[in-house]
Amino acid sequence: MSSVVDSSFLNTSFLNNGIELGYLIAASLFIVGLKRLGSPATARRGNWVAAGGMALAIALTLLHPTAMNFPLIIAGIALGSVIGVISAQRIEMTAMPQMVGLLNGLGGGASTAIAVAEYSRLLRIGETPTLQNLITTLLSILIGGITLTGSLVAFGKLQGLIGGAPTIFPLQRALSITLIGLFLGGSAYLIGQDASATSIFWATLGVSLILGILFTIPIGGADMPVAISLLNSFSGLAASAAGFVLMNNMLIIAGALVGASGIILTQIMCRAMNRSITNVLFSSFTTKVPRGTTAGAAAPSDRTVKTLDSEEAAMMLGYAQSVVIVPGYGMAVAQAQHTVRELADHLARLGVDVKYAIHPVAGRMPGHMNVLLAEANVPYPQLYDMDDINSEFEHTDVALVIGANDVVNPAARHDEQSPIYGMPILEVDKAHHTIVIKRGLNPGFAGVENALFYEDKTMMLFGNARDVLAELVSSIKQL
Repeated sequence: MSSVVDSSFLNTSFLNNGIELGYLIAASLFIVGLKRLGSPATARRGNWVAAGGMALAIALTLLHPTAMNFPLIIAGIALGSVIGVISAQRIEMTAMPQMVGLLNGLGGGASTAIAVAEYSRLLRIGETPTLQNLITTLLSILIGGITLTGSLVAFGKLQGLIGGAPTIFPLQRALSITLIGLFLGGSAYLIGQDASATSIFWATLGVSLILGILFTIPIGGADMPVAISLLNSFSGLAASAAGFVLMNNMLIIAGALVGASGIILTQIMCRAMNRSITNVLFSSFTTKVPRGTTAGAAAPSDRTVKTLDSEEAAMMLGYAQSVVIVPGYGMAVAQAQHTVRELADHLARLGVDVKYAIHPVAGRMPGHMNVLLAEANVPYPQLYDMDDINSEFEHTDVALVIGANDVVNPAARHDEQSPIYGMPILEVDKAHHTIVIKRGLNPGFAGVENALFYEDKTMMLFGNARDVLAELVSSIKQL
Protein backbone atom coordinates (compact mmCIF):
# COMPACT_ATOMS: atom_id res chain seq x y z
CA MET A 1 0.00 0.00 0.00
CA SER A 2 2.83 2.35 0.90
CA SER A 3 4.57 1.74 -2.43
CA VAL A 4 1.37 2.57 -4.32
CA VAL A 5 1.03 5.85 -2.41
CA ASP A 6 4.68 6.68 -2.99
CA SER A 7 4.36 5.89 -6.70
CA SER A 8 1.26 8.07 -7.00
CA PHE A 9 2.99 10.89 -5.16
CA LEU A 10 6.06 10.63 -7.40
CA ASN A 11 3.94 10.61 -10.54
CA THR A 12 2.00 13.67 -9.36
CA SER A 13 5.18 15.46 -8.33
CA PHE A 14 6.83 14.65 -11.68
CA LEU A 15 3.77 15.92 -13.56
CA ASN A 16 3.66 19.16 -11.55
CA ASN A 17 7.36 19.79 -12.15
CA GLY A 18 6.89 19.10 -15.86
CA ILE A 19 3.99 21.55 -16.02
CA GLU A 20 5.99 24.26 -14.28
CA LEU A 21 8.91 23.68 -16.64
CA GLY A 22 6.52 23.92 -19.59
CA TYR A 23 5.15 27.17 -18.14
CA LEU A 24 8.71 28.52 -18.10
CA ILE A 25 9.11 27.64 -21.78
CA ALA A 26 5.75 29.30 -22.58
CA ALA A 27 6.80 32.44 -20.70
CA SER A 28 10.04 32.51 -22.70
CA LEU A 29 8.02 32.31 -25.92
CA PHE A 30 5.91 35.26 -24.72
CA ILE A 31 9.04 37.34 -24.13
CA VAL A 32 10.50 36.41 -27.53
CA GLY A 33 7.16 37.22 -29.17
CA LEU A 34 7.01 40.64 -27.49
CA LYS A 35 10.56 41.38 -28.60
CA ARG A 36 9.72 40.53 -32.21
CA LEU A 37 6.63 42.75 -32.09
CA GLY A 38 9.00 45.70 -31.77
CA SER A 39 9.73 45.70 -35.50
CA PRO A 40 7.32 45.57 -38.46
CA ALA A 41 9.68 43.14 -40.18
CA THR A 42 9.36 40.54 -37.40
CA ALA A 43 5.96 41.41 -35.90
CA ARG A 44 4.04 38.68 -37.72
CA ARG A 45 6.46 35.99 -36.59
CA GLY A 46 6.33 37.46 -33.11
CA ASN A 47 2.57 36.98 -33.06
CA TRP A 48 2.97 33.35 -34.04
CA VAL A 49 5.64 32.74 -31.41
CA ALA A 50 3.49 34.29 -28.67
CA ALA A 51 0.44 32.37 -29.88
CA GLY A 52 2.46 29.17 -29.70
CA GLY A 53 3.41 30.01 -26.12
CA MET A 54 -0.25 30.53 -25.23
CA ALA A 55 -1.26 27.24 -26.87
CA LEU A 56 1.42 25.46 -24.83
CA ALA A 57 0.26 27.16 -21.63
CA ILE A 58 -3.37 26.13 -22.23
CA ALA A 59 -2.38 22.52 -23.00
CA LEU A 60 -0.25 22.30 -19.85
CA THR A 61 -3.03 23.74 -17.71
CA LEU A 62 -5.40 21.05 -18.95
CA LEU A 63 -2.89 18.43 -17.81
CA HIS A 64 -2.92 19.79 -14.26
CA PRO A 65 -4.03 17.07 -11.78
CA THR A 66 -7.15 18.86 -10.53
CA ALA A 67 -10.83 18.23 -11.07
CA MET A 68 -11.95 19.77 -14.38
CA ASN A 69 -15.09 19.73 -16.48
CA PHE A 70 -13.28 18.91 -19.71
CA PRO A 71 -16.34 18.90 -22.02
CA LEU A 72 -17.27 22.40 -20.84
CA ILE A 73 -13.68 23.64 -21.17
CA ILE A 74 -13.27 22.22 -24.67
CA ALA A 75 -16.62 23.70 -25.70
CA GLY A 76 -15.53 27.11 -24.40
CA ILE A 77 -12.21 26.92 -26.24
CA ALA A 78 -13.94 25.90 -29.46
CA LEU A 79 -16.57 28.63 -29.23
CA GLY A 80 -14.00 31.31 -28.39
CA SER A 81 -11.73 30.17 -31.23
CA VAL A 82 -14.53 30.33 -33.78
CA ILE A 83 -15.58 33.79 -32.64
CA GLY A 84 -11.96 34.96 -32.65
CA VAL A 85 -11.19 33.67 -36.14
CA ILE A 86 -14.36 35.12 -37.65
CA SER A 87 -13.81 38.48 -35.94
CA ALA A 88 -10.18 38.68 -37.04
CA GLN A 89 -11.10 37.91 -40.66
CA ARG A 90 -14.00 40.32 -40.89
CA ILE A 91 -12.68 43.28 -38.91
CA GLU A 92 -11.60 46.27 -40.98
CA MET A 93 -8.14 47.62 -40.25
CA THR A 94 -9.70 51.00 -39.45
CA ALA A 95 -11.71 49.31 -36.70
CA MET A 96 -8.71 47.56 -35.13
CA PRO A 97 -8.53 50.03 -32.19
CA GLN A 98 -12.14 49.22 -31.32
CA MET A 99 -11.36 45.51 -31.42
CA VAL A 100 -8.33 45.98 -29.18
CA GLY A 101 -10.48 47.93 -26.73
CA LEU A 102 -13.12 45.21 -26.75
CA LEU A 103 -10.53 42.48 -26.21
CA ASN A 104 -9.10 44.46 -23.29
CA GLY A 105 -12.55 44.52 -21.75
CA LEU A 106 -13.03 40.78 -22.23
CA GLY A 107 -9.67 40.17 -20.56
CA GLY A 108 -10.64 42.27 -17.56
CA GLY A 109 -14.06 40.60 -17.42
CA ALA A 110 -12.46 37.14 -17.49
CA SER A 111 -10.15 38.01 -14.58
CA THR A 112 -13.07 39.39 -12.61
CA ALA A 113 -15.10 36.25 -13.30
CA ILE A 114 -12.22 34.06 -12.08
CA ALA A 115 -11.96 36.00 -8.82
CA VAL A 116 -15.72 35.91 -8.23
CA ALA A 117 -15.90 32.18 -9.04
CA GLU A 118 -13.05 31.31 -6.67
CA TYR A 119 -14.54 33.40 -3.85
CA SER A 120 -17.94 31.77 -4.35
CA ARG A 121 -16.37 28.29 -4.50
CA LEU A 122 -14.62 28.73 -1.17
CA LEU A 123 -17.81 29.87 0.52
CA ARG A 124 -19.79 27.05 -1.08
CA ILE A 125 -17.50 24.36 0.39
CA GLY A 126 -17.51 26.07 3.78
CA GLU A 127 -14.00 27.55 3.69
CA THR A 128 -13.12 31.09 4.67
CA PRO A 129 -10.83 32.86 2.17
CA THR A 130 -7.34 33.44 3.51
CA LEU A 131 -5.98 36.96 3.86
CA GLN A 132 -3.77 36.56 0.79
CA ASN A 133 -6.60 35.08 -1.24
CA LEU A 134 -9.01 37.83 -0.22
CA ILE A 135 -6.60 40.67 -1.01
CA THR A 136 -5.76 39.30 -4.45
CA THR A 137 -9.46 38.64 -5.13
CA LEU A 138 -10.36 42.23 -4.30
CA LEU A 139 -7.50 43.55 -6.45
CA SER A 140 -8.65 41.35 -9.30
CA ILE A 141 -12.26 42.58 -9.21
CA LEU A 142 -11.14 46.20 -8.83
CA ILE A 143 -8.70 46.23 -11.75
CA GLY A 144 -10.74 43.77 -13.83
CA GLY A 145 -14.02 45.61 -13.25
CA ILE A 146 -12.50 48.96 -14.21
CA THR A 147 -10.96 47.36 -17.30
CA LEU A 148 -14.23 45.72 -18.35
CA THR A 149 -16.56 48.73 -18.25
CA GLY A 150 -13.83 51.24 -19.12
CA SER A 151 -12.93 49.30 -22.26
CA LEU A 152 -16.58 48.98 -23.25
CA VAL A 153 -16.93 52.77 -23.00
CA ALA A 154 -13.73 53.20 -25.06
CA PHE A 155 -15.11 50.80 -27.66
CA GLY A 156 -18.38 52.74 -27.77
CA LYS A 157 -16.58 56.05 -28.27
CA LEU A 158 -14.35 54.76 -31.06
CA GLN A 159 -17.24 52.95 -32.74
CA GLY A 160 -19.39 56.07 -32.62
CA LEU A 161 -21.99 54.49 -30.32
CA ILE A 162 -21.11 57.09 -27.68
CA GLY A 163 -20.11 60.70 -28.29
CA GLY A 164 -16.35 61.11 -28.57
CA ALA A 165 -16.26 64.37 -26.61
CA PRO A 166 -15.33 64.22 -22.90
CA THR A 167 -18.36 63.68 -20.68
CA ILE A 168 -18.25 65.91 -17.61
CA PHE A 169 -20.98 66.51 -15.03
CA PRO A 170 -21.13 68.36 -11.69
CA LEU A 171 -19.39 66.65 -8.75
CA GLN A 172 -17.95 63.98 -11.05
CA ARG A 173 -14.59 63.96 -9.30
CA ALA A 174 -16.27 63.93 -5.88
CA LEU A 175 -18.36 60.93 -6.96
CA SER A 176 -15.28 59.06 -8.13
CA ILE A 177 -13.45 59.74 -4.88
CA THR A 178 -16.51 58.65 -2.88
CA LEU A 179 -16.75 55.38 -4.82
CA ILE A 180 -13.06 54.69 -4.26
CA GLY A 181 -13.64 55.29 -0.55
CA LEU A 182 -16.60 52.88 -0.58
CA PHE A 183 -14.50 50.20 -2.26
CA LEU A 184 -11.71 50.62 0.26
CA GLY A 185 -14.19 50.60 3.12
CA GLY A 186 -15.92 47.47 1.85
CA SER A 187 -12.56 45.77 1.32
CA ALA A 188 -11.44 46.68 4.84
CA TYR A 189 -14.67 45.18 6.25
CA LEU A 190 -14.21 41.93 4.32
CA ILE A 191 -10.57 41.64 5.37
CA GLY A 192 -10.92 42.71 8.99
CA GLN A 193 -14.44 41.71 9.99
CA ASP A 194 -16.32 39.17 7.90
CA ALA A 195 -14.82 37.63 4.78
CA SER A 196 -18.09 35.82 4.06
CA ALA A 197 -20.20 39.00 3.82
CA THR A 198 -21.39 38.36 0.28
CA SER A 199 -23.51 41.50 0.09
CA ILE A 200 -20.43 43.65 0.77
CA PHE A 201 -18.43 41.63 -1.74
CA TRP A 202 -21.00 42.13 -4.50
CA ALA A 203 -21.20 45.83 -3.61
CA THR A 204 -17.44 46.23 -4.09
CA LEU A 205 -17.76 44.53 -7.47
CA GLY A 206 -20.54 46.93 -8.49
CA VAL A 207 -18.44 49.91 -7.38
CA SER A 208 -15.48 48.75 -9.50
CA LEU A 209 -17.72 48.50 -12.58
CA ILE A 210 -19.02 52.04 -12.06
CA LEU A 211 -15.48 53.33 -11.53
CA GLY A 212 -14.53 51.94 -14.94
CA ILE A 213 -17.23 54.04 -16.59
CA LEU A 214 -16.26 57.17 -14.67
CA PHE A 215 -12.60 56.55 -15.53
CA THR A 216 -13.17 56.57 -19.28
CA ILE A 217 -16.04 58.94 -20.07
CA PRO A 218 -14.03 62.13 -19.30
CA ILE A 219 -11.39 61.15 -21.89
CA GLY A 220 -11.89 62.65 -25.34
CA GLY A 221 -11.61 60.82 -28.63
CA ALA A 222 -8.17 62.29 -29.37
CA ASP A 223 -6.78 60.71 -26.21
CA MET A 224 -8.64 57.42 -26.50
CA PRO A 225 -5.62 55.54 -27.96
CA VAL A 226 -3.72 56.32 -24.75
CA ALA A 227 -6.68 55.17 -22.68
CA ILE A 228 -6.88 51.90 -24.62
CA SER A 229 -3.17 51.29 -24.12
CA LEU A 230 -3.53 51.91 -20.38
CA LEU A 231 -6.58 49.66 -20.17
CA ASN A 232 -4.56 46.99 -21.94
CA SER A 233 -2.06 47.26 -19.12
CA PHE A 234 -4.89 47.02 -16.60
CA SER A 235 -6.14 43.83 -18.23
CA GLY A 236 -2.70 42.30 -17.71
CA LEU A 237 -2.55 43.39 -14.08
CA ALA A 238 -6.03 41.94 -13.51
CA ALA A 239 -4.92 38.64 -15.04
CA SER A 240 -1.84 38.61 -12.84
CA ALA A 241 -3.98 39.21 -9.75
CA ALA A 242 -6.29 36.37 -10.86
CA GLY A 243 -3.16 34.20 -11.14
CA PHE A 244 -2.43 34.85 -7.48
CA VAL A 245 -6.03 33.94 -6.65
CA LEU A 246 -5.63 30.58 -8.39
CA MET A 247 -1.91 30.24 -7.51
CA ASN A 248 -1.17 29.72 -11.21
CA ASN A 249 2.35 30.83 -12.12
CA MET A 250 1.62 31.02 -15.85
CA LEU A 251 -1.25 33.44 -15.37
CA ILE A 252 0.87 35.57 -13.05
CA ILE A 253 3.74 35.78 -15.55
CA ALA A 254 1.56 36.37 -18.62
CA GLY A 255 -0.43 39.07 -16.83
CA ALA A 256 2.72 40.79 -15.62
CA LEU A 257 4.15 40.85 -19.16
CA VAL A 258 0.96 42.39 -20.57
CA GLY A 259 0.80 44.88 -17.72
CA ALA A 260 4.43 45.97 -18.10
CA SER A 261 4.32 46.22 -21.91
CA GLY A 262 1.06 48.17 -21.73
CA ILE A 263 2.56 50.70 -19.33
CA ILE A 264 5.65 51.10 -21.54
CA LEU A 265 3.47 51.63 -24.61
CA THR A 266 1.35 54.19 -22.74
CA GLN A 267 4.49 56.12 -21.79
CA ILE A 268 5.74 56.05 -25.39
CA MET A 269 2.43 57.46 -26.63
CA CYS A 270 2.33 60.18 -24.00
CA ARG A 271 5.90 61.15 -24.83
CA ALA A 272 4.97 61.28 -28.53
CA MET A 273 2.25 63.80 -27.64
CA ASN A 274 4.46 65.64 -25.12
CA ARG A 275 1.90 65.08 -22.38
CA SER A 276 1.85 63.30 -19.05
CA ILE A 277 -0.47 60.41 -18.35
CA THR A 278 -2.21 62.46 -15.64
CA ASN A 279 -2.86 65.22 -18.15
CA VAL A 280 -4.42 62.75 -20.58
CA LEU A 281 -6.61 61.14 -17.93
CA PHE A 282 -7.64 64.15 -15.87
CA SER A 283 -7.27 67.29 -18.02
CA SER A 284 -10.99 67.32 -18.78
CA PHE A 285 -11.74 67.87 -15.09
CA THR A 286 -9.73 71.08 -15.00
CA THR A 287 -9.83 72.49 -18.53
CA LYS A 288 -11.95 75.61 -18.61
CA VAL A 289 -11.46 76.30 -22.32
CA PRO A 290 -12.65 73.54 -24.66
CA ARG A 291 -9.89 71.58 -26.35
CA GLY A 292 -9.24 72.77 -29.83
CA THR A 293 -9.65 76.50 -29.17
CA THR A 294 -6.46 78.35 -29.90
CA ALA A 295 -6.10 81.85 -28.59
CA GLY A 296 -5.44 84.31 -31.39
CA ALA A 297 -5.81 81.74 -34.16
CA ALA A 298 -7.33 83.06 -37.32
CA ALA A 299 -10.53 81.45 -38.47
CA PRO A 300 -10.32 79.41 -41.66
CA SER A 301 -12.24 82.10 -43.53
CA ASP A 302 -9.50 84.64 -42.75
CA ARG A 303 -6.90 82.73 -44.74
CA THR A 304 -6.77 80.99 -48.07
CA VAL A 305 -5.18 77.77 -49.21
CA LYS A 306 -3.49 76.84 -52.46
CA THR A 307 -5.02 73.95 -54.37
CA LEU A 308 -3.95 71.81 -57.29
CA ASP A 309 -5.46 68.96 -59.29
CA SER A 310 -4.25 65.38 -59.67
CA GLU A 311 -2.42 66.06 -62.96
CA GLU A 312 -0.41 68.90 -61.44
CA ALA A 313 0.35 66.80 -58.37
CA ALA A 314 1.43 63.89 -60.57
CA MET A 315 3.87 66.18 -62.42
CA MET A 316 5.38 67.37 -59.13
CA LEU A 317 5.75 63.84 -57.79
CA GLY A 318 6.93 62.25 -61.02
CA TYR A 319 9.70 64.77 -61.65
CA ALA A 320 10.87 64.93 -58.03
CA GLN A 321 14.08 63.29 -56.92
CA SER A 322 12.79 62.44 -53.44
CA VAL A 323 9.28 61.97 -52.01
CA VAL A 324 8.30 61.26 -48.42
CA ILE A 325 4.79 59.82 -47.94
CA VAL A 326 3.12 60.61 -44.61
CA PRO A 327 0.10 58.34 -43.99
CA GLY A 328 -2.62 59.25 -41.51
CA TYR A 329 -6.05 58.21 -40.36
CA GLY A 330 -7.60 59.54 -43.58
CA MET A 331 -5.67 56.90 -45.50
CA ALA A 332 -6.92 54.24 -43.09
CA VAL A 333 -10.55 55.32 -43.42
CA ALA A 334 -10.33 55.30 -47.21
CA GLN A 335 -8.55 51.93 -47.21
CA ALA A 336 -6.04 53.51 -49.56
CA GLN A 337 -2.88 51.68 -48.47
CA HIS A 338 -2.79 49.44 -51.56
CA THR A 339 -3.15 52.46 -53.87
CA VAL A 340 -0.37 54.19 -51.95
CA ARG A 341 1.89 51.21 -52.58
CA GLU A 342 0.97 51.29 -56.27
CA LEU A 343 1.77 55.00 -56.45
CA ALA A 344 5.14 54.46 -54.76
CA ASP A 345 5.98 51.65 -57.17
CA HIS A 346 5.31 53.87 -60.20
CA LEU A 347 7.38 56.69 -58.67
CA ALA A 348 10.25 54.27 -58.05
CA ARG A 349 10.00 53.20 -61.70
CA LEU A 350 10.62 56.83 -62.62
CA GLY A 351 13.71 56.92 -60.41
CA VAL A 352 12.12 58.77 -57.47
CA ASP A 353 13.48 57.93 -54.01
CA VAL A 354 10.35 57.11 -51.96
CA LYS A 355 10.21 56.85 -48.17
CA TYR A 356 7.39 56.66 -45.62
CA ALA A 357 7.33 58.77 -42.45
CA ILE A 358 5.49 57.15 -39.53
CA HIS A 359 4.44 59.15 -36.48
CA PRO A 360 4.09 57.10 -33.25
CA VAL A 361 0.48 58.15 -32.72
CA ALA A 362 -0.71 58.43 -36.32
CA GLY A 363 -4.14 56.85 -36.65
CA ARG A 364 -5.97 55.58 -33.60
CA MET A 365 -3.44 53.24 -32.07
CA PRO A 366 0.33 52.73 -32.01
CA GLY A 367 1.56 50.95 -35.11
CA HIS A 368 -1.71 51.55 -36.96
CA MET A 369 0.04 52.89 -40.05
CA ASN A 370 2.71 50.18 -39.94
CA VAL A 371 0.06 47.47 -39.95
CA LEU A 372 -1.83 49.04 -42.85
CA LEU A 373 1.30 49.45 -44.96
CA ALA A 374 2.45 45.94 -44.11
CA GLU A 375 -0.92 44.69 -45.35
CA ALA A 376 -0.11 46.37 -48.67
CA ASN A 377 3.37 44.74 -48.69
CA VAL A 378 5.23 48.02 -48.46
CA PRO A 379 8.94 47.14 -48.01
CA TYR A 380 9.95 47.56 -44.38
CA PRO A 381 13.20 49.43 -45.17
CA GLN A 382 11.10 52.25 -46.63
CA LEU A 383 9.37 52.89 -43.28
CA TYR A 384 11.03 55.54 -41.11
CA ASP A 385 10.25 56.60 -37.56
CA MET A 386 9.73 60.27 -36.77
CA ASP A 387 13.18 60.69 -35.20
CA ASP A 388 14.88 59.18 -38.23
CA ILE A 389 13.01 61.03 -40.98
CA ASN A 390 12.65 64.57 -39.58
CA SER A 391 16.23 65.51 -40.43
CA GLU A 392 15.62 64.55 -44.08
CA PHE A 393 12.62 66.77 -44.79
CA GLU A 394 14.84 69.79 -45.52
CA HIS A 395 16.33 67.81 -48.43
CA THR A 396 13.02 66.34 -49.62
CA ASP A 397 11.46 67.64 -52.84
CA VAL A 398 7.84 66.70 -52.01
CA ALA A 399 6.19 65.58 -48.79
CA LEU A 400 2.90 63.84 -49.62
CA VAL A 401 0.55 63.93 -46.60
CA ILE A 402 -2.37 61.51 -46.87
CA GLY A 403 -5.06 62.15 -44.30
CA ALA A 404 -2.70 63.11 -41.47
CA ASN A 405 -3.53 66.20 -39.43
CA ASP A 406 -2.37 66.82 -35.86
CA VAL A 407 0.91 64.93 -36.33
CA VAL A 408 2.04 67.40 -39.05
CA ASN A 409 0.69 70.63 -37.55
CA PRO A 410 3.51 73.22 -37.19
CA ALA A 411 1.52 74.97 -34.45
CA ALA A 412 2.94 72.33 -32.12
CA ARG A 413 6.32 74.05 -32.51
CA HIS A 414 5.48 77.74 -32.20
CA ASP A 415 1.94 78.37 -30.90
CA GLU A 416 2.16 78.28 -27.10
CA GLN A 417 -1.62 78.69 -26.84
CA SER A 418 -2.30 75.57 -28.89
CA PRO A 419 -3.42 72.43 -27.04
CA ILE A 420 -0.82 70.45 -29.00
CA TYR A 421 2.07 72.84 -28.27
CA GLY A 422 5.25 70.88 -27.59
CA MET A 423 4.00 67.70 -29.27
CA PRO A 424 6.72 66.21 -31.51
CA ILE A 425 5.52 66.30 -35.12
CA LEU A 426 6.65 65.19 -38.56
CA GLU A 427 8.22 68.37 -39.92
CA VAL A 428 6.75 68.15 -43.42
CA ASP A 429 6.59 71.95 -43.65
CA LYS A 430 10.38 71.95 -44.06
CA ALA A 431 10.19 70.03 -47.35
CA HIS A 432 10.58 72.00 -50.60
CA HIS A 433 6.90 71.35 -51.38
CA THR A 434 4.07 69.74 -49.43
CA ILE A 435 0.97 68.16 -50.94
CA VAL A 436 -1.87 67.39 -48.53
CA ILE A 437 -4.65 65.00 -49.53
CA LYS A 438 -7.76 65.58 -47.39
CA ARG A 439 -11.49 65.74 -47.76
CA GLY A 440 -11.58 69.27 -46.36
CA LEU A 441 -10.06 71.67 -43.88
CA ASN A 442 -11.69 70.14 -40.82
CA PRO A 443 -9.42 69.76 -37.77
CA GLY A 444 -8.12 66.41 -36.54
CA PHE A 445 -8.81 64.54 -33.30
CA ALA A 446 -7.36 67.34 -31.19
CA GLY A 447 -9.86 69.81 -32.68
CA VAL A 448 -7.08 72.21 -33.69
CA GLU A 449 -6.90 74.13 -36.96
CA ASN A 450 -3.87 72.99 -38.93
CA ALA A 451 -1.50 75.84 -39.79
CA LEU A 452 0.21 73.63 -42.38
CA PHE A 453 -2.71 74.02 -44.78
CA TYR A 454 -2.05 77.76 -45.09
CA GLU A 455 1.73 77.60 -45.59
CA ASP A 456 3.13 79.07 -48.82
CA LYS A 457 4.76 75.77 -49.79
CA THR A 458 1.61 73.70 -49.11
CA MET A 459 -0.89 72.72 -51.79
CA MET A 460 -4.19 71.00 -50.99
CA LEU A 461 -5.59 68.15 -53.06
CA PHE A 462 -9.15 67.67 -51.85
CA GLY A 463 -11.05 64.41 -52.09
CA ASN A 464 -11.29 60.85 -50.84
CA ALA A 465 -7.77 59.51 -50.40
CA ARG A 466 -8.24 56.34 -52.43
CA ASP A 467 -9.97 58.14 -55.32
CA VAL A 468 -7.36 60.91 -55.41
CA LEU A 469 -4.48 58.44 -55.27
CA ALA A 470 -6.02 56.39 -58.07
CA GLU A 471 -6.12 59.54 -60.20
CA LEU A 472 -2.49 60.24 -59.32
CA VAL A 473 -1.47 56.73 -60.36
CA SER A 474 -3.35 57.10 -63.64
CA SER A 475 -1.65 60.43 -64.35
CA ILE A 476 1.83 59.22 -63.39
CA LYS A 477 1.50 56.27 -65.75
CA GLN A 478 1.37 58.81 -68.56
CA LEU A 479 4.75 60.32 -67.64
